[in-house]
Amino acid sequence: MSTFRQKLLAAMEANHSLLCVGLDPDPSHMPLRDVAAFNRAIIEATSDLVCAYKPNLGFYEAGGQEGLEALRLTLAAVPSHIPVIGDAKRGDVAPTSNFYAKAAFEVWGFDALTVNPYGGGDTLEPFLAYQDRGVLVWCRSSNPGAREFQDLQVAASAGGEARPLWEWVALRAQVWDRNGNVGLVAGATYPEELRRLRGLCPEMPFLVPGVGAQGGALEKAVAAGADPQGRNLIISTSRAILYASRDPRGFQEAARLAAQRLGTQIRQELARLGKGFAPQP
Repeated sequence: MSTFRQKLLAAMEANHSLLCVGLDPDPSHMPLRDVAAFNRAIIEATSDLVCAYKPNLGFYEAGGQEGLEALRLTLAAVPSHIPVIGDAKRGDVAPTSNFYAKAAFEVWGFDALTVNPYGGGDTLEPFLAYQDRGVLVWCRSSNPGAREFQDLQVAASAGGEARPLWEWVALRAQVWDRNGNVGLVAGATYPEELRRLRGLCPEMPFLVPGVGAQGGALEKAVAAGADPQGRNLIISTSRAILYASRDPRGFQEAARLAAQRLGTQIRQELARLGKGFAPQP
C-alpha cells in the first residue's frame, strides 16, 4: 500500500496539478438539494484536474444521519488514485484521539487528516501511528484572528530564542515526522509566513487554504510554498469552484472551467519559477 505522500505526489504528476477541491457543500449556495449528487457532479467534472479532494466534516455532520450518508457516497465517488483529506482539526487527549484516528482512517478511510496540535505531541501520537496516512498539523491558519495566539513570541527556555508560536509548531512537527507522514496547514493569506515555513520544513507537504474567497493570492502562495521541485504544495479552494455557477444545468461545466483556470495559473507560476511539470507525452 502506498503512503499518503506517495499517493499525493503520484496524483500531482498524473494530473499536472497542485489543486485541491474542498468539498464543502453549503445548502444555501448549492444549485442542487442533493448533497451527494452535487458532490458527485463536481468530482466527475474535476477529477482529472486535481491532486486531492478535501471534505470538511462540519458540513456533513451538521446534516445528521443524512449528511453522514452524503459523506459516505461522496467518498465512494472519488477515484481511488486521488487522495482524500479529511478536514476536521481533530485533537484531544490520547484516549479520545485514539477513537478520532480510528474513525478517520478506518471508518471513513481518509488518506490524511487535519489535526490540532494545541494539546502537544502526545495527543497526536494516535494519528501518527497510522504510518501510511497523512497527519496535517494546523500551523498557520488563514483567518484574520490567527494573529491573536499564533503570532505570540515564545521562548523555549528562560533567556532562549523567541519565535512566534506558529514557528514552534513547525519545528515540533519536524520532530513528530519520524514516520514521514506529517505535513502542515498554512493559509495562503499569510505568504511571508508560508515562505518561512517552507524554509523550516523543506520537504513536508503543505495544505494551503485561503486562495480565492478568503483573499489569498494564488501566485504568492505558489512562490512561497512550493518545494524546490515545485511539489508538496496542496492549494485548496472550495467556493470558487463549487459555486462558479448556481445554474442547475450549468454548474458542473462552470466548476470544471474554474478548476482549469486555477490549475493553469498554478502551472504558469511554477513555470515562471523554473519548477514546472514535465510535458505530458
